Amino acid sequence: MIASPDPLAFIRANTRLLPVPYAPEIVLHVADEATDLWQKTEDELDAIGLPPPFWAFAWAGGQALARYVLDNPACVAGRRVLDFASGSGLVAIAAAKAGASHVTASDLDALALSAIGFNAAANGVADRIEAVQADLIGSDPGSAIVLAADIFYECDLAARVTAWLSGLHARGATVLVGDPGRSYLPRERLTVLATYAVPVSRSLEDAEIKHSSVWRFIG
Repeated sequence: MIASPDPLAFIRANTRLLPVPYAPEIVLHVADEATDLWQKTEDELDAIGLPPPFWAFAWAGGQALARYVLDNPACVAGRRVLDFASGSGLVAIAAAKAGASHVTASDLDALALSAIGFNAAANGVADRIEAVQADLIGSDPGSAIVLAADIFYECDLAARVTAWLSGLHARGATVLVGDPGRSYLPRERLTVLATYAVPVSRSLEDAEIKHSSVWRFIG
């Protein structure tokens, strides 16, 4: 398998459109045991010029944050929202479905941007989601609500993101985080809003249920 010059063709060929386990109102093009992309190791992907396809999975923190937003639409309704490190676009789609006026979905992976648009269209919210390929850390995106899920898995990245999100909170943004308790979650700066038992793939998370929380920055 080689990367297609047409990203949508590549996504279509290597994923299936399935409901999100903990937010079944949303469907995503995801890799699963039935797709070749699921079987490939990181080294095999690197050999064909692809970064790890984080966009091809509904991670536990993203599912939790999407569920929270769908169940609490007032937190985003009528507001401008940033979904940072959006991946598949799951949380951005949840925000749009919950009534956000505009959602910026940022990611560094070009294939993720295509997946975000593809998934947004599949859920009927493409008109309110703008996919942006940019490293926004250190910037002020001007969004009233900032959403971020599954981003505290690496020490250096977590430190940079924590400082940035804390600064956005200090400037008045509401910052919500979805996380299943990854190693570098800055718990001392957060307050928990909800906790869910999220169904996940054992191949991804070493468990079939991952207890995942939604947190709000307070410092």
